[in-house]
Amino acid sequence: MKLRDRVAIVTGAASGIGRAIAGALARAGARVAVADLNEAGGLEAARQIEKDGGAAAAWRVDITDAAAVAAMVERVVARWGTVHILVNNAGWDRPIPFVETTPDFWDRILAINLRGPIACTHAVLPHMIRQEYGKIVSIASDAGRVGSTGEAVYSAAKGGIIAFTKTIAREVARHRINVNCVCPGPSETPLFQTEFVAQSPKLAESLKRVIPWGRLGTPEDVAPAVVFLASDEAGFVTGQTLSVSGGLTMI
Repeated sequence: MKLRDRVAIVTGAASGIGRAIAGALARAGARVAVADLNEAGGLEAARQIEKDGGAAAAWRVDITDAAAVAAMVERVVARWGTVHILVNNAGWDRPIPFVETTPDFWDRILAINLRGPIACTHAVLPHMIRQEYGKIVSIASDAGRVGSTGEAVYSAAKGGIIAFTKTIAREVARHRINVNCVCPGPSETPLFQTEFVAQSPKLAESLKRVIPWGRLGTPEDVAPAVVFLASDEAGFVTGQTLSVSGGLTMI
């Protein structure tokens, strides 16, 4: 197993892409901290990993609270000794034309999608620097590379994650810490159904027509890319942004 004896934290791992990533990391041998605001969903995800023969535990955490994030990381380290892998997956959005948004909406989007991953990265880096080893993978979005109608502030946040990733990759390379991004395209997730399809029932079919692969992505499409970047097979890969979008974005 390529991740045997590794300790991984996955935020937003109670459902969707995060849950698929947590399961894939566990199958590769990692001990997985399922971190999510949804406590019941996190516990269920951890139980499923253990039922499948992996090792996992769940922690309820609000990634917009930097103190809570730091406390969660310390609890993970107390349980398993350290942290080798961080996957910044937790995110949220709602499609709204920018002129109809409010400062409160901007603050929520930025807190979850930008400030949260920054807080998580800040909390794990001292441990990774101390051991001269670490892998950080942030789930950004192609919206942060090319923009997306109705997602102006979300696109800004994800673009910020891409830039943040590149800078941190430069700063910590000397400590043998790899920092990369994965950008999913439109994907079949609970968030996509509740926040996008609910407002525009024909959206999924419209997207399928413009995605070269002819379908929406799935959480299982994204997870293997994260496992690769979290492994030593990607030991000379850092500061990179990988789109997993069925060819929707080619840049």
